[in-house]
Amino acid sequence: MVFQYEDTQEEVLADINLKVDAGRYIALVGSSGAGKSTLCSLIPRFYDVSHGVIRIDGVDIRDVTLKSLRENIGIVQQDVYLFAGTVMDNIRYGKPDATEAEIVAAAQNANAHEFIMSLPEGYDTYIGQRGIKLSGGQKQRLSIARVFLKNPPILIFDEATSALDNESEKVVQDSLEKLAKNRTTFVIAHRLSTIRNAERILVLTEEGIAEEGTHRELLEKKGIYAGLYQMQFAGTEK
Repeated sequence: MVFQYEDTQEEVLADINLKVDAGRYIALVGSSGAGKSTLCSLIPRFYDVSHGVIRIDGVDIRDVTLKSLRENIGIVQQDVYLFAGTVMDNIRYGKPDATEAEIVAAAQNANAHEFIMSLPEGYDTYIGQRGIKLSGGQKQRLSIARVFLKNPPILIFDEATSALDNESEKVVQDSLEKLAKNRTTFVIAHRLSTIRNAERILVLTEEGIAEEGTHRELLEKKGIYAGLYQMQFAGTEK
């Protein structure tokens, strides 16, 4: 698979050949500009591949409607999209016909129910444009509750915890791992601490997939991943 933007000759992704079994937890790491976010943007067809094909269950994703494709993909990003309205309205965005009981269950799964109930009007609390009345960790948990409600088989986490403090990151990370259970999950991570438990880690460079393996396997290779890890955790637990 190859991808390049229409207005440039430079290939952003080149010679990517990747097979992911259903239900697997895959992490993508690498330097900025290596194409991690671009690769994940190709799955819901925010862009189309320049050459090659992406298949889900053997079907070319260009042979199904965008609506049906995207209904089966949940995305949690660093920048959370929340709109002016109540907490319940914002979670219900993941499934417009959801019942209140389903929304509460999704919030509980996302570790969000407790903080929601502490708000002045609980689920009926108005949170303002872009959720200005909430902390970063609270916003993320609402976005995760939204995806729990949607209940898609494929997940993409794009730097979902990178803007959070350590305490919020732990709570959100617990929510993300709960959400990922039994789903095909792609995690783009800058903080390598968040992907130690990934079943398979792919190290992307401008040349393509340079390394792959588990966290321990990649540390033992003493290659690119090990170097990135050492930079982040010098003097701390290995």
